[in-house]
Amino acid sequence: MPKKKNESIPTAVEPFYSAIISLTDAVCKQHLNEEYADLSRRLAATLARKRPSPLLRGKPEGWACAVVYALGTVNFLFDKSQTPHMRSDELCAAFSVS
Repeated sequence: MPKKKNESIPTAVEPFYSAIISLTDAVCKQHLNEEYADLSRRLAATLARKRPSPLLRGKPEGWACAVVYALGTVNFLFDKSQTPHMRSDELCAAFSVS
């Protein structure tokens, strides 16, 4: 999904940001919903604008999983009574991280 006009991403971080949101978009489309995808893009954009950006270190899969995991924690993703619901190990497996 193209980035919104209000998401100004530094040029040096753009490839890392793009890799992360492509992963989060795919997992959110398959397992969650568009709201999680949007929140993931916004959180990744916030991390990309930090100086220095933490996204420059580590693997995109790890960052993508961490972004959705953090959002899932505060939005009760791991609670069976909520919709959408996903176990934490299933979420990590979707991103191919342990």
